[in-house]
Amino acid sequence: MDNRDRILGAAKKIYAQYGFRGATTRLIAIEAGVNEVTLFRTFGSKAALFEALMLAHVAQSPIPHLPDNPLDPEREMTDWCASVLRHMRENNALIRTSFGEMEERPEAAVSMCEGPNCAAMILTDYVLRLQSMGIAAADGDIPTSVAMLMSTMFGDAISRGVMPNGFPEPESEAPAKYVRVFMRALGVTAARHRTPVVRSAAGD
Repeated sequence: MDNRDRILGAAKKIYAQYGFRGATTRLIAIEAGVNEVTLFRTFGSKAALFEALMLAHVAQSPIPHLPDNPLDPEREMTDWCASVLRHMRENNALIRTSFGEMEERPEAAVSMCEGPNCAAMILTDYVLRLQSMGIAAADGDIPTSVAMLMSTMFGDAISRGVMPNGFPEPESEAPAKYVRVFMRALGVTAARHRTPVVRSAAGD
């Protein structure tokens, strides 16, 4: 790992713990195992370092895709939900700090939401495909359902530790439970309950 990556990793940890004002370049340099001169030579300033940190977070945010040709919506969306939620949970301290400083540094909160916003668009496109295939109800309220699922995952990621009775248990089964409620809201039929389409042979 080069100095740049070490400093970014240290900045992420220190910022999540102390916020922007408390995350001094001295603390970051100590955490990274470099001196402050190296930090400033690499990034130029504390502001530039944190801009690079937010850009790196966006670039490293996994945006799992959903299949163009859905076969098993419940399994596909559960795997997708688990991946998105896992990333949110791994970065929950960073998300909380960024949201707590929203008034002073709104760009940080915007960066934290970049990945989830892209994920929401991917999920919306997927449900639209389900509708076009007759797997989801034609009159389903997709924007509201997607907003509720994404908000639920955000709440789970940042609040589960302080609201132990507010989310499904065990934690590992939460994605599947969220997806089942989401499917019901949009009238999505599970693969095992779907009536297969029988196409007649040409000329019949």
